[in-house]
Amino acid sequence: MINQASTQSRLDVAQAALLEPYGLSPDLLQRALGEIMARGVDDADLYFQTTRSEGWSLEEGIVKTGSFSIDQGVGVRAVSGEKTAFAYSDDLSWSALLDAAHTVRTIANQGQQGRVKIPRSRVAASRSLYAAVDPIATLDSTQKVALLERVERLAKAKDPRVVQVMAGLAAEHDVVLIARANGTLAADVRPLVRLSVTVIAEQAGRREVGSAGGGGRYGLAYFDDAMVQSYVDEAVSSALTNLDARPAPAGEMTVVLGAGWPGILLHEAVGHGLEGDFNRKGSSAFAGRIGQRVAAKGVTVLDDGTLADRRGSLNIDDEGNTTQRNVLIEDGILRAYIQDELNARLMGVKPTGNGRRESYAHVPMPRMTNTYMLGGDKSPEEIIGSIKKGLYAANFGGGQVDITSGKFVFSASQAYWVENGQIQYPVKGATLVGSGPESLKKVSLIGNDMKLDSGVGTCGKEGQSVPVGVGQPTLRIEGLTVGGTA
Repeated sequence: MINQASTQSRLDVAQAALLEPYGLSPDLLQRALGEIMARGVDDADLYFQTTRSEGWSLEEGIVKTGSFSIDQGVGVRAVSGEKTAFAYSDDLSWSALLDAAHTVRTIANQGQQGRVKIPRSRVAASRSLYAAVDPIATLDSTQKVALLERVERLAKAKDPRVVQVMAGLAAEHDVVLIARANGTLAADVRPLVRLSVTVIAEQAGRREVGSAGGGGRYGLAYFDDAMVQSYVDEAVSSALTNLDARPAPAGEMTVVLGAGWPGILLHEAVGHGLEGDFNRKGSSAFAGRIGQRVAAKGVTVLDDGTLADRRGSLNIDDEGNTTQRNVLIEDGILRAYIQDELNARLMGVKPTGNGRRESYAHVPMPRMTNTYMLGGDKSPEEIIGSIKKGLYAANFGGGQVDITSGKFVFSASQAYWVENGQIQYPVKGATLVGSGPESLKKVSLIGNDMKLDSGVGTCGKEGQSVPVGVGQPTLRIEGLTVGGTA
């Protein structure tokens, strides 16, 4: 939904925070961009940002840590061909901005210096996917501590086998303003909150861990009693289930992946391979395969930055482009890659609203937002019931992926052994080993229960971390290799 009033309101907030206190204006920003473009570069932008972050953690009934930080600055970028010059400063004065502009314009070839007319600023249209709220201010310190204490109290009351509870609360208020050489002026105000719960349960000398949590682009009131109880229930249930888990079997077998967070495998093993930079350079397994079948029929994968209030959603990306709902794989056919401005220009396509950066001190690159697979027509019960012998991986822990090849190793944090369509018992120590591109071809059943994760994902790439979302329905995949402990 494009809301012009909200767009202007966010721009007013950004200018009041990032320009006016330092004597800057949109006209001065265009002058700085003119300094860069006078050297014949292809593109240039300025990325202003101020971020306020707060975090609290509780363990053994005591608030162990509390932190608050403020970071602000500007990143200045010039692009010529495939080359990028970049400088950043935490000084937002006109002199510092001009120094940075002079630094990056040296990317231009000698002999190309000249006068370039920079278009007048125009406010870029953007979506209105979340409220421009400061989540840090939505609860006072006493209320934040009380929220963490409530988490511990509920978890301890859930089962006497729970012997330790750890809880964390984080909130961030991020204001950005982007000025581009083409005259674009765009801004966003981005709230972000997260609550995490980890419990340790003990039985007969054996200890197991369970975790849960969630969040999104809300104020802290999002964590109401019902939401907190759901996180506690999930964390405790996971720990207690693992107390009864047996060693996982090993070998090649049918594997069913649960809905929601297990979509992290899709994100890591497939999503990164669909990012424009890897495909432009030919280092992805999907390079040069637009229009070809890369997955089983029924597999449709999207990257969608337009979902309201989601952790991975943005009103605009970090290059000022409106985010989009991008269909990457449609019924098994590869349709598109995820693009930022640079790679889109070099590949002769349009950007997809996926130019993202960790902060003003980093260059943008093509990154995922919310990446998920659409649902099919089978019920989860039907899919699990179809297994003769195999593994049901209901939830995932960590993993490793080789982006170039798509090969992955993921650990299942909650898994069950299934025989003759019936869940037999929980298993521990199961790891899934395979290739993302090959796994897509082995999807045989797709559930009708597509679910997004609860709002906990963070994606790393080339040293930069950004918040993301993942999701998928229940999936049956044939012939995955399971590394077990049995």
